[in-house]
Amino acid sequence: MSNILVVGACGQIGIELVMELRKLFGIKNVLASDIKEHCPPAIAEGEYVQLDIMDHNALAKIVNENNIKQVYLLAAMLSATAENKPLIAWDLNMQGLFNVLELAKHKKIDKVFWPSSIAVFGMNSPMNDTPQHTIMEPSTVYGISKLAGERWCEYYFKKYDVDVRSLRYPGLISYKSAPGGGTTDYAVDIFNKAVKEKKYTCYLNKDTKLPMMYMSDAIRATIEIMEASKEQIKVRSSYNLAGISLCPKDLFIEIKKKFKDFQIDYKPDFRQEIADTWPNSINDSAAKADWNWKNRIEIEEIVKKMISGFS
Repeated sequence: MSNILVVGACGQIGIELVMELRKLFGIKNVLASDIKEHCPPAIAEGEYVQLDIMDHNALAKIVNENNIKQVYLLAAMLSATAENKPLIAWDLNMQGLFNVLELAKHKKIDKVFWPSSIAVFGMNSPMNDTPQHTIMEPSTVYGISKLAGERWCEYYFKKYDVDVRSLRYPGLISYKSAPGGGTTDYAVDIFNKAVKEKKYTCYLNKDTKLPMMYMSDAIRATIEIMEASKEQIKVRSSYNLAGISLCPKDLFIEIKKKFKDFQIDYKPDFRQEIADTWPNSINDSAAKADWNWKNRIEIEEIVKKMISGFS
């Protein structure tokens, strides 16, 4: 078993990914890391090391000392936060990727996972059933960095045979860890407020439909693509990944079935402009064909799990 390093392990995806990887491959084989001094209790049982992904030498030392062969690079500044800190976001999102790709180029790492996003699409992309290959003109710092990252991943694969794999995540929904400043974070906040306050003010319009996915499906997809054979991975930029498409009104209607007195109002802010450039729905037929991807959890079960989790 190759040792695994998860960078950005304290984030929304990282916590649940570390937990699942340790369940599958053993606590001793999965090293969690983040820029934070201490890790959350949920992943404290296994080994944790503080790491600034911008520090190439520190990363290389951790890889060498722990015989790391697989890296899941999750450290990034997300869409809403990145718009307020564009240069910092660009540096973090790009330099962190280069640091990992360079180690893989020199055969210090065998396999890399790096997440992209639906943010790579833009106003000129097809909004419905957005295909794997299409016009991509992102208008946010986050989307620009992710599109650039996709191109670099493909370049390092073709030029240096770096085995890097990637998914274009939709909005992710989970109660186990706090969201990290993304445009789709409302789909977590709405459940927390429904349970605790019975009212919610949404920063998106009620009919803003976006691709979403329950976190356990996203974690499963991440591990499945990494465990697939090298020959199965035919897309070396990033695979489209679809779950379900929903808008704030859809969640409100479902939550209202559980909490009759739940109220919502809508006060769109700058995140609405970001959401308006993203697809309504995604076509992930390439992932289905190449490595047998299949989404499992639909809206009714998401609502049930989220309400239970916050209660």
